[in-house]
Amino acid sequence: MKFSMIYEAQTADTSPEAERKLFHDCVEQAVFAEEMGFDRVWAVEHHCLKWYAHMSAPEIFLTWVAARTSKIRLGHGVVCMPFGYNHPLRVAERIATLDTLSGGRLDVGAGRGATLQEMSAFGVNPDDTYAQVEESLQIISRCWLEDEFEWHGTLDISPHPILPRPQQMPHPPLYLACTKRDTVKLAADWGVGALVLGFAGVEEIRTLRKIYEDALAARDGSRFVSQQVNTHFSALCPTIVLDDREQAYRIGARGQRFFAEAIMHWNIGTPAPRAGSADEDVFEELEKSKERLVAKISEMQIPFNPNTTSTLNIDHAYGDTADAIRYITELQEAGADEIMCIMQMGTVPHEAIMETIEAYGKTIIPHFRKLEQAEATAGVEPATTVEREADAKPKQVAEV
Repeated sequence: MKFSMIYEAQTADTSPEAERKLFHDCVEQAVFAEEMGFDRVWAVEHHCLKWYAHMSAPEIFLTWVAARTSKIRLGHGVVCMPFGYNHPLRVAERIATLDTLSGGRLDVGAGRGATLQEMSAFGVNPDDTYAQVEESLQIISRCWLEDEFEWHGTLDISPHPILPRPQQMPHPPLYLACTKRDTVKLAADWGVGALVLGFAGVEEIRTLRKIYEDALAARDGSRFVSQQVNTHFSALCPTIVLDDREQAYRIGARGQRFFAEAIMHWNIGTPAPRAGSADEDVFEELEKSKERLVAKISEMQIPFNPNTTSTLNIDHAYGDTADAIRYITELQEAGADEIMCIMQMGTVPHEAIMETIEAYGKTIIPHFRKLEQAEATAGVEPATTVEREADAKPKQVAEV
């Protein structure tokens, strides 16, 4: 089991002063996470999403973290891969530089940058995004195989050396953001790790893991974007852990409500997120949010599904260390290889995040490490999630 942090750079106070403090706080948290035994820190790439995500240049944030750490892995969770956001060769150059400077600690996730708010800023056509993400991953996985790289697909690239080269050759491990069940299957078909949302709870993670496993079993390798195959399955876990479990629950629920309202605002046009107050009735405020969401969906005549209000489900790792261990154990049993802890939600104080990181480092992570050590002593071999399939060849969708 791996433990990681994930950052949106989310904020209820959008003033320039608060925004600057936010970024420095996030770096301080990531550095402390290494000290407390976390395995990885992920950073999203989003654009123009006020309140929800101010992390528009994760390569800069991750470089800053890399310079102040030595062991923790650094994850793009994710790079927006459609060409309007990022040309794949520019992505390749940036990730190779960071991988080299960090001593080979980088992981690279791909995503669509799926809100219309973001796409409209960069001239991205929603209908092109999946194909462009796939082509970008194919380019990144192959651009260092030879001294000069050539590609003739949607993009046409004449022979050029792509410099620098990463420390992790032929490329850092690849992942895909999976916000829908279809993309979980796509991650398996492409031969990349899955980064899945976890707001709906443990049973949804169990379902997504089964979809992933079934797709792994059914695939024939024809759509692999690389010969370096990754089957790592990471699940998002909202969490705040304090000595005062009731306070942790209130802080976490309020932060998650803000998170949900912010993304709903940009996805379907509900009102801007409300900061609320530290002593608000979390249940009452959550119900108000659900009512607004349901009303907006009904107005837009969008079909309801079991996950319609999932971002407002607060049955997560909120409380004390025992509460967190119980919930994480359920996620592990549901098939999660990694717990992506999301603590940095719009209204959550920096001090509560630091206390939560400390609780993980002193109690929660050691609990799971001891279990793993006991299994190893008993002769149970840990499963590897990154493997090389030498005989599998990527589908030749373009001449390389």
